[in-house]
Amino acid sequence: QVQLVESGGGLVQAGGSLRLSCAASGSIFGINAMGWYRQAPGKQRDLVAVITSGGSTNYADSVEGRINISRDNAKNTVFLQMNSLKPEDTAVYYCTFTGWGYDYWGQGTQVTVSS
Repeated sequence: QVQLVESGGGLVQAGGSLRLSCAASGSIFGINAMGWYRQAPGKQRDLVAVITSGGSTNYADSVEGRINISRDNAKNTVFLQMNSLKPEDTAVYYCTFTGWGYDYWGQGTQVTVSS
């Protein structure tokens, strides 16, 4: 059974940086895309960034220029480098792996940015 395990969340001051990681345990093949979503209290879960198997990326307008998504295909791991963090980036961050016939989600990692 595949599980996605996230790490790297925490508390940081505004302007600081964090790097989130998400690794898949178990056998997984044919990943088409890896992505990160976030959900703030009382709000819907929104896309932050996504990277395809070919390396194409897409970012939410609110994080463009501050956040970079990357992946290690050999290790089935996706990263989210977050710089110049703002209090409005505070949320639970979820990773997701999508392939043919599956859509896995991590359990979420809390990111809190203090002003």
